[in-house]
Amino acid sequence: MKSFIYQNLPARVVFGAGSLAQLPREMDTLGAARALVLSTPEQRAWAERVAELLGARAAGIFDRAAMHVPIETAREAREVARQLGADCAVAIGGGSTTGLGKAIALDSGLPIVAIPTTYAGSEMTPIYGITEAGLKKTGRDPRVLPRTVIYDPELSLGLPVALSVTSGINAIAHAAEGLYAADANPITDLMAEDGIAALGRALPRIWAQPTDAEARADALYGAWLCGTVLGAVGMALHHKLCHTLGGSFNLPHAEVHTVVLPQAMAFNAAAAPEAMRRIERALGATGRASAAAGLFDLAHTNGAPVALKDIGMNEADLDRAAEIAVSNPYWNPRPFGAAQRGEIRDLLQRAYEGIRPD
Repeated sequence: MKSFIYQNLPARVVFGAGSLAQLPREMDTLGAARALVLSTPEQRAWAERVAELLGARAAGIFDRAAMHVPIETAREAREVARQLGADCAVAIGGGSTTGLGKAIALDSGLPIVAIPTTYAGSEMTPIYGITEAGLKKTGRDPRVLPRTVIYDPELSLGLPVALSVTSGINAIAHAAEGLYAADANPITDLMAEDGIAALGRALPRIWAQPTDAEARADALYGAWLCGTVLGAVGMALHHKLCHTLGGSFNLPHAEVHTVVLPQAMAFNAAAAPEAMRRIERALGATGRASAAAGLFDLAHTNGAPVALKDIGMNEADLDRAAEIAVSNPYWNPRPFGAAQRGEIRDLLQRAYEGIRPD
C-alpha cells in the first residue's frame, strides 16, 4: 500500500426523509439566532418555506443566487447579511446557492447550514468559486465549509429529471477525479467508488420513475460521498475545464460537467488505469465498456446532453477555452500545460461534437 495522508474534514450531516424539520434544532446546535435564507429566484418558494419554519429566527431572504457566483452578487449578499444582523446563512437549493453561502462565509465567517435540493455535492467541500471579469477563480478555505448539511430526499422529489441526471453526473465527476488525485488515499477511494455506484444505480431509476423515493435517497447518498471526496483531495483536468467553460463562457454548471467528464476520463485513461478500473466496476461496465464510455452512456441513455454545442458553446470559442485552460493548469496525472494545448483543443472539439470515447 502506498503512503498517504488523510485529514478528515469536520462535518455534521442530518440525513433522512423529513429531516428539514430539524433545521431549528441545528440552529440551536450552532448557537445561531438570526438566519439569512439564500436561494435562487426560481427556488424562492423553498426559501419561504424555510423562513416560515424558522419564524422570528429568519432575518430575511436573499433570492438572487446565480450560477458561478458573480462577485457582484456575492458582495450584495454580504451587505444584506450585515444590514440584517444575520449570524448564520441557510442555503437551500443547488450548487449556486451553496456557492453564494460560501462567498458570504469567506468574507464574514458566518456559519452556513446547507440544505441541498440537487446532487451537486459542493456542500461537503471547503472549495469556493467566484467569477469576476469573466474568469472563475477557485480556492479552498475552511471558513466556507458548511457547519451542518441537511439531506432530505423529499426535497429532491420535484427536481426535474433532466437536472437530476446532470446534477448526479456532476457529483460523479468529483469522485472520478478523486480516484486519481495526487493526494488520493484508500479512504477517499472507498467513498468515491461507493458514491459513483450509488449514483450509477439511482439515475436510471429516476429517469424511469421521477418519484421513486428510494432512488432519490440513493442519489443524495451518492452525492454526499462524492462531495466528501472532492473536499478531501485536489482537483485536476476535468474541473479545470469546467471552471473555464462555466466561468468564461457562462455554460450551465451541471451540464458542462456532464459533457466534459467522459472526454476528460478518456484523456487520462492511460495515466490512471487503477482509477479507470474502479469507475468501470462502480458502473457495472467491466468487460463491456471503458470508464469514459460508461460515463458517456450513463448520460446519453438517460437523456442528458453529451455535446458542448447543445448547451450553448460556440465552436469559435474553443481555441480561447483551450488557451485559458492550459495557462494555469491544475495537477493532473497526464500533464496539460502550454505544451499540450493542441491535445486539449482536440479534447474540447470532441466534447463540442459529443463523440463517444472508446
